[in-house]
Amino acid sequence: MTRRPATNPTIDSELTLPIEGMTCASCVNRIERFLLKTPGVEAASVNLATETATVHYRPDLADRAALVGAIEAAGYDVRRRPATQPDAAAPTLAAALAAEDLERDRDARALLVRAVASLTVAALIMIVMFAPQTAVGLIELDRLVLLPATFIQVWAGGRFYRAAWRAARHGTTNMDTLVAVGTTAAWGYSVVVTLWPEVVASAGIEPVTYFDSATIIIGLVLLGRWLEARAKTRTTGAIRGLVGLVPATARLVREGTDVEIGLDDVEPGDILRVRPGDKVPVDGIVIDGGSAVDASMLTGEPLPVAVGPGDEVIGATLNTTGTFLMRATRVGRDTALARIVELVQRAQGSKAPIQRLADRIAEIFVPIVIVTAVVTFLIWLAIGPEPRLTYALAAFISVLVIACPCAMGLATPTAIMVGTGRGAEAGILIRGGEALETAHRVDAVVFDKTGTLTLGHPSVIDVVPAAGMSIAAVLEAAGSLEAGSEHPLGAAIVARAREDGLGHGMVSGFEAIAGGGVEGTVTDGSGSRSVVIGSRVLMGERGIDISGLAEAATTSASAGRTVAYVAIDGVAAGCISLGDPIKPTAAEAVRALTERGIEVWLVTGDGRATAEAVGRQVGIRGDRIEADVRPADKVAVIERLRAGRRLVAMVGDGINDAPAIASADLGVAIGTGADVAIEASDVTLIGGDPRAVASAIALSRATMSVIRQNLFWAFGYNVILIPVAMGVLYPAFGIALNPALAAGAMALSSVSVVLNSLRLRGFDPRRPVHSGDAPAPAREDGVA
Repeated sequence: MTRRPATNPTIDSELTLPIEGMTCASCVNRIERFLLKTPGVEAASVNLATETATVHYRPDLADRAALVGAIEAAGYDVRRRPATQPDAAAPTLAAALAAEDLERDRDARALLVRAVASLTVAALIMIVMFAPQTAVGLIELDRLVLLPATFIQVWAGGRFYRAAWRAARHGTTNMDTLVAVGTTAAWGYSVVVTLWPEVVASAGIEPVTYFDSATIIIGLVLLGRWLEARAKTRTTGAIRGLVGLVPATARLVREGTDVEIGLDDVEPGDILRVRPGDKVPVDGIVIDGGSAVDASMLTGEPLPVAVGPGDEVIGATLNTTGTFLMRATRVGRDTALARIVELVQRAQGSKAPIQRLADRIAEIFVPIVIVTAVVTFLIWLAIGPEPRLTYALAAFISVLVIACPCAMGLATPTAIMVGTGRGAEAGILIRGGEALETAHRVDAVVFDKTGTLTLGHPSVIDVVPAAGMSIAAVLEAAGSLEAGSEHPLGAAIVARAREDGLGHGMVSGFEAIAGGGVEGTVTDGSGSRSVVIGSRVLMGERGIDISGLAEAATTSASAGRTVAYVAIDGVAAGCISLGDPIKPTAAEAVRALTERGIEVWLVTGDGRATAEAVGRQVGIRGDRIEADVRPADKVAVIERLRAGRRLVAMVGDGINDAPAIASADLGVAIGTGADVAIEASDVTLIGGDPRAVASAIALSRATMSVIRQNLFWAFGYNVILIPVAMGVLYPAFGIALNPALAAGAMALSSVSVVLNSLRLRGFDPRRPVHSGDAPAPAREDGVA
């Protein structure tokens, strides 16, 4: 599975362009084809729901002008307003979204005005035409309604003609082609009947007009698009909700006084004051004071977290009780929130593999419908009842206007937009449609231990020196060497050594052995010594005998603690027992996955006894525990499981576990705040709660259920109603579909798909659900 594009801008750049004129899935396919034919374009994804094209291209071979030219060559326009780039800073993005909302509101109002005008004129025409009159009187009435009907055809129906003509100039067709041809046939025939009734009468044709049908069709289609636009706006609510979290100003501390400045003016290193009730303006480090910060809007964690000097805080989270000073570290597009918004935007503009079938069908859908309509007309004209031309024309129009490739184009992207947005609100960031579709089929989840099932904040529990050594000597050597390590275990050893005033020796030749430990030379008042700290496996590789520490190590490991051996000048000096508390929700997370029929595995670099002790506490079976595994070897474990026909998700911290995360079918990074490894995974769990793994899978299953419902409806609608419009029910039941009813059905079909996707807004991925659960109906406030 290809998860992520290259990020080197000299190799692959990304551009998102807003497109005008798309109406159905066939438009999507055509634009993608033209973009992919452009030299330098590596990948292109066009989304009907967001009305955007996301293009990955080589900047040395292509540029924005070339991409815009390809879209225009396909028969569509790029909006003049600047594209909303996903890497924009949050305040800039907020302004761009506001501008986009204003433009969408203007478009929606224009649709509504034209729809209401069309339906009003249609109603007046029907009132006039149904008034009792003689045949001569009917002709006069036709002439009376000719002008308003023509006005609606040109003014309200103009957008269909413009889009159809643009497509025709490029040798293609789309949804607007069907509406334009259908309404033109109804209006044009009516004009002939009205202006030249004697010609119609001499041909033996009943002088029936369809001005009302033409105006009703235009009105209903426009009304449907207005409803669709309103519904689609709700699917992007998650993005707007996230951006809305950003405060407009920050309180800068300058020369002892507070100065309120715009968020755009905050720079890294600025000292900011955050008072009770304020939102944290940007990412930073607390340098003075303390409080409790509510990060539920980003992480989904319900309880505020206490912060003090040295703790990290995330922009847009809410300060609850105290006042503190913070130093800004990340601002603008570098903040955690901006990166989250970026990921959600990309996900909402992505495609799922399940959409490919609909895309292939939509590519040939409109031409097939036009051919079908022509064949229907000829059949009715040849063997239909009298008046044959009237029946043939009505069937022709009905087939054209009832066909709806819009529903096929919206079936998948609208569900993905709502599903990924709902996940973001719960602290579950899904990279795109492919990851979302993969997640629902996962049947094996592999957990790392440290920082995933445990808190990731280990502390030294005990230090056992070897014979002839002292605790101080062990801590002096270990604390000095580990000062150069960034591993949590190393930090715990350094902290313990510094408590006793130890661990200040000079270090040279420092080397970190991935998944094994560290080694180097420590120089202090006692001279220079070669020091190795690490696992039992590392000691064996270095030929160091640790048998004298076996009893102490076994006791610690059986209690679920990690044992780090210390060797000085090739001789075992002692072992350090470190405890890393298991997360309170770890056992519940394992149980939730198991209840869904998913195998749960533990893969860790710790020894067997430690791994099994942790496994017992969280509920992982002993035969599904892999111990003494280095990060690089975790890939082999993943591949072995995949070879057993399992679809595997790897859950880790996104740093040491990056190779295994990348090799799994679904890579899941679990972390907290701004430290989440967004670029390393398919799914990122912000809050650090392992239960979110089951929540992500539940969200995927619910979203895929809605997508299947949408596709079933989109295909079923056309398979059933196009034959009805052709008149298959007429021989047996005498039922022929009225063109106005056909237009209404078409208008509502795409709206129904969007509304069905919006049910996902009522799905809470954090609540306990069973594998077969479907999303609950959404209340008006979006709460289940």
